[in-house]
Amino acid sequence: MRSNSSKTAVVTGASSGIGKASAEALAQAGYTVFGTSRRPGIGSNRVTMRECDVTDDASVQALISSVLLRTGRIDVLVNNAGLGLFGGAEESSIGQVKDLFDVNFFGTARVTNAALPAMRQRGRGRIINISSILGLIPAPYSAYYAATKHALEGYSESLDHELRAFNIRVSLIEPAYTRSVFDRNALKPDAQLNEYDQARAGTDALLKDVMPKADPPELVADVVLRAATDRNPRRRYTAGEVARQINLLRRFAPASMFDRTLRKELRLPA
Repeated sequence: MRSNSSKTAVVTGASSGIGKASAEALAQAGYTVFGTSRRPGIGSNRVTMRECDVTDDASVQALISSVLLRTGRIDVLVNNAGLGLFGGAEESSIGQVKDLFDVNFFGTARVTNAALPAMRQRGRGRIINISSILGLIPAPYSAYYAATKHALEGYSESLDHELRAFNIRVSLIEPAYTRSVFDRNALKPDAQLNEYDQARAGTDALLKDVMPKADPPELVADVVLRAATDRNPRRRYTAGEVARQINLLRRFAPASMFDRTLRKELRLPA
C-alpha cells in the first residue's frame, strides 16, 4: 500500500555508527526511512530495516523495488555502507583490494544507479555519499581505503554535474575520526609481512588513543540531514572540527608543511 505523506530516504549500512545515526536523524525530521544491512536486525520504531548486499546487483535491485512498491518514491539516498582496511599497501592481495572497492566504491554506484530512474522520473532527489577526510589526504597504512574514498570523491563531483539537469544533487560528507565499530570491523591484510609489524602496532595504538575522543556519529548525522534539506546543497560538507582543520591545512598549507604535520600526527619518522 503506497503512502506519499512524507518523503522517503534510503540509508545503506544503517545497522550501526554513522548509518544508524543518519537514519534516525532523517526519521526524526519526518522522512519515511529504510535502512539496510547485510544482516538486518530489528530497526527502531522510526526506521524500517531491509536486507541488502551492496556488492550484489540482484540484492540492490530488490531493495529499491521494495521501497518503491511501499512508498512510490525515493527522495534521499545516503550511501554509507563501507569497510576499512588497515595495513601496508604491500600486504594486501589484489583480490582483497577488489573486494574493498566492490563495497566502498562500486557498491555506491550500484545503489545509485538503481535509485536514479525513480528520481529522474519525479524530477528531484538528493544523493549523499559518505566519504572521509581521507578522500582528500594521503593515508599511510590505509592506502587502499583512502583510494576508495578518493575514487568516490571524483565520481560524486562528476555525477553532480551530470544530474543537475534533472534537479538531482549529489553531496559528499567528509568526517574524520568517528566513534563507531568501524575500526573494529575493518579488514586485516591477507598477506601480512613481518616488516610491517611495528607500523601496524603503531597504527593500532594511535586508533586506541584517538577513538575515545572522536566525534560521535550523531554529529555526522546532523551534517547528513543538513545536506538532505539545504535549499542549495553544497558539493562537500566536512563533519567535525578535526575534519575542517585538516581540510583547510590541505588546501592552504605548503606541501612540505602538510607532509611534516601529517607524519607527526601519525607518529611516523620524519
